[in-house]
Amino acid sequence: MADEKAKQKPLWLRIEEMLSELDPQAVSEQNLEATIQRLAGELDREEYKVSKYGGRLLELRWAVDDMRAVGRPLLKDFNDAIASFTLEDMDDPYLVANRVIDDVGKTWPKLKISERRVVVIHTVEQTRLDLLVAKAMELPGDGGIRLLIEQKVTPEVIIDRMGITKEKLAQVNAEIEKERAERVRVANLLQAVEGKPDEERVKHLLTNNVSENLILEMANVGQGAIDTAKQAMEAEMKEKQRLEEEAAARKKAEAAGPALEDIPPDEMLEYIASIRDIFEFSDQEKEIRVMCEQSSIPKALVDIAVSEPGRLDELEKAAQG
Repeated sequence: MADEKAKQKPLWLRIEEMLSELDPQAVSEQNLEATIQRLAGELDREEYKVSKYGGRLLELRWAVDDMRAVGRPLLKDFNDAIASFTLEDMDDPYLVANRVIDDVGKTWPKLKISERRVVVIHTVEQTRLDLLVAKAMELPGDGGIRLLIEQKVTPEVIIDRMGITKEKLAQVNAEIEKERAERVRVANLLQAVEGKPDEERVKHLLTNNVSENLILEMANVGQGAIDTAKQAMEAEMKEKQRLEEEAAARKKAEAAGPALEDIPPDEMLEYIASIRDIFEFSDQEKEIRVMCEQSSIPKALVDIAVSEPGRLDELEKAAQG
């Protein structure tokens, strides 16, 4: 059965693949014609119809002649040239393809033919993809998937080469979109404090729950600036807490009213009279306290009223002189 994958390749490339697999003795003078006929037969079985069309058979013969003249297959030089490039070199596949064609084309001029240039570019792109995937496989967590997404590798290829599900890819894409949205938010926050001192800018970001890593990256400050801002914020927080506690204490003291010894005699008599009126309505401590609070009776006197009501007589006599 014909090799469907091979059938899709250009004839010249399939010929070169076959030649690269030959033993050198296969193209010796005594074996040359037999080898050409054997290769033609194999190509016929792959539906290239080399034996049927004279031009295609000539293409095979010329390729064999070129290999014999150079002393090695074209693909040897071509593959060596491709392998000499690193992933970083292949940022621009078209530039790499031109370099390969220029370098290898010095020995193999036919590589400069336009239809072969397309194959070179495709090979460079596939090699770059292979190198990208190899690098992605070495990254921990979802780093490899993220790398391929950033490099605009198609979803189908990412799923296939990384061995992941569509759901996993969708999850990573969603996380990336969330991070992009956060970057936009941080950029807007920074714009609001543009031109301000670093400490103020960092405090603004920390207050708005921006991560330290993102602050370091987007605010263009060092860790020292973050530490300084955090210390200042901590001091401000402590001062705020102190002021709030003082205010609460004052409020509590105001609500409690004056101590017994600070209540003037005339007011003491009025408070005691009010308490006795309240006793007429209830003997429940909770209710007594509520009504006393509503009547603005000092807490010190209310505590005596509910715990030692007998002392009210003593306080009353003392107030009367």
